[in-house]
Amino acid sequence: MSHPPSEISRQHGWLSDFQFSNGRVRVRKTDINLAVDEKLIAEIWAWIPYLAVLWLRAVWATLARLVRGDRRMIWYAPDRPRPWYLVRGAALWAGIGVARHRADADIEFYFDDVTAGEAPLGGEALNVRCTDVSKSHVAETFEAVFGYPLRVDPTTYHGPVVEKSEKNGVHDGRIMGSGDALRSDCVYQRLIDTTDADGSANDLRTLCVGGAPVLVWLKVKPAGARFAIHNRKASLREPAEIFSREESALIGQFTARMGLDWGGLDILRDRADGRIYIVDVNKTDVGPVIALSWRDKMRSMDRLGRALEGLVASRGRVRQSRFADGPAEGPVHAS
Repeated sequence: MSHPPSEISRQHGWLSDFQFSNGRVRVRKTDINLAVDEKLIAEIWAWIPYLAVLWLRAVWATLARLVRGDRRMIWYAPDRPRPWYLVRGAALWAGIGVARHRADADIEFYFDDVTAGEAPLGGEALNVRCTDVSKSHVAETFEAVFGYPLRVDPTTYHGPVVEKSEKNGVHDGRIMGSGDALRSDCVYQRLIDTTDADGSANDLRTLCVGGAPVLVWLKVKPAGARFAIHNRKASLREPAEIFSREESALIGQFTARMGLDWGGLDILRDRADGRIYIVDVNKTDVGPVIALSWRDKMRSMDRLGRALEGLVASRGRVRQSRFADGPAEGPVHAS
């Protein structure tokens, strides 16, 4: 159930986003459940210096904007993103603040880390039309734009079939075995073979702003763990290195149909037919990818910060003329 921005209660502290029990951590908003193991602990520790650098950069960028008299603000609803979400990290990097009142914002942003929801904002808000990122909707939109299917009927398809939950971000994909029962809460897709000679799998996390790819993170998954959340290594690539002009144009058409103004696409290139397949849409993506080098992390955030700044400048309106109904009383989730 969605609520108007004025009715969302304040949530105190980052740790309130999580529930810890029996050696596992559950993300309350998304119900994602992770084992607290060495890999997860290592990734959490890797985030600490990044967040420190991000906050220092935010202080510098904010002061620079104040000196220039060019303060920018975003109103997020129904939630305010934490700094580990890419849109908040990019905003901090660019010195773009969080509006405490709706009337203070240059632009609104629909931010709700759920698979399907209802945006409590007006039609000019960023991502306001991106309310359904379920696997079935993504596959349906992909086929409509690209002209070839990702989703298959597992009872008639001849070839390896992948079963995935409809939910976003759970990383529960698996290759079906013979005789496996079908589940109503899952989708079934053809297996996209992205493996190298050593068995590792390649994912193309493609960050799109204003409908266009701005950067690609080439993520390499360990052999036998193509659906895992952890990456063996990752590197920053230019979209033009990875996609043809025609593919980039189709990606733009896809984001337009999905209503995605800001977010990341999980794209796979099949080794057999050479075509790309968009398998996931992340409207509330987390990042940058831990496995990136420090240089690639900083270059990525600089590019995303500038892209977000450009998006706000091009899509935002004069503050006082936008909100004739006045400011909403009451904050959304605290950061």
